[in-house]
Amino acid sequence: MPELPEVETVRRTLLELIKGEKIEKVIVTWPKMIKFPDDVEEFKLRLIGQRFNDILRRGKFLVFILDEDTLVSHLRMEGRYGLFSGEESPEKHTHVRFFLEGNKELRYRDVRKFGTMHLFPKGEEERHLPLSQLGVEPFSKDFTPKLLNHLLKKTTRKIKPALLDQTLVVGLGNIYVDEALFRARIHPEKRSDKLTFKETERLHESIIKTLGEAVEMGGSSIKSYVNGQGEMGMFQQTLFVYGRQGEYCKVCNTPIVRSVVGGRGTHTCSSCQKR
Repeated sequence: MPELPEVETVRRTLLELIKGEKIEKVIVTWPKMIKFPDDVEEFKLRLIGQRFNDILRRGKFLVFILDEDTLVSHLRMEGRYGLFSGEESPEKHTHVRFFLEGNKELRYRDVRKFGTMHLFPKGEEERHLPLSQLGVEPFSKDFTPKLLNHLLKKTTRKIKPALLDQTLVVGLGNIYVDEALFRARIHPEKRSDKLTFKETERLHESIIKTLGEAVEMGGSSIKSYVNGQGEMGMFQQTLFVYGRQGEYCKVCNTPIVRSVVGGRGTHTCSSCQKR
C-alpha cells in the first residue's frame, strides 16, 4: 500500500498535470469504488463543470480541491492516477475516467479494485469518515516528541502496531515503520508505554527523517508504485531493513531477520534493535 511518501509524491506530480483543468464528463465502471454519495450518478453529475484547483494530502489520502466540492481518494494497494490523451485506449482495470478540456483524461486504474472515493461539499470533508478520525501529520508543527510520548503512553500495544494505527500518527505503513524503528534502535515488539522519553525523542526524529528522505527520493517502488507521471521512486535502494531478510545489516553486519508482529511482516536487526 502506498504510504505517506508515495502519496505525497503522487500529489506533487499530479498537481503539475491537472491544476486548473475543468471536468467535462465522468465515467465510472466500478461503482463500488464510490463510497459517498451513495448514488454514483450524483457523484458524476456534481463533478461536471468543476475544476481541479489544488491537491492536498491527509495521511495516505489524496484530497482534490474543486470549485464546490472536495474529492477524497485512497489508493489502497495498487491504485494509480495518470493523465492521458483521449485518443489513447484505456488500460485494463481503469475504473474511473475524468474527461477534461482539450481531449485529455485523468484516469484511475486499480487492479484490485480496493481504492475508494468520497465526494463532499467543500469544507465538510474533515467532519466525516474517512478523514474525521485521522491522527496527527508527521510533518506538522503539532507532531512533537512530547505529543508522540503522550500518544504512546496511552496504549499497551507493541510499538509496531501502534505506529501503524492511523488514528495516532498518519501516513506510516509497513515500510517506514520498520525503517524508523531501526533508525531509532527500538525493537518492534517493545510495548509502547514502556518507551523512555529519550527513546521517544529518537523515534520522533527517525520518523521525520525517514519520511522526509523518502519524499525527496520519490517514495519506494517495492511492487507496482509509480508517481503521477508514471515514474518509479528510488528510496527502496537505501532501505536498512525492510525486505532485506537474510542480508547483512548495513551498520553492524548482523543478518536481518523477518518475523510477524501484529499480523504484519516485520524486519529487524537483532543487534541494533535489542529486545
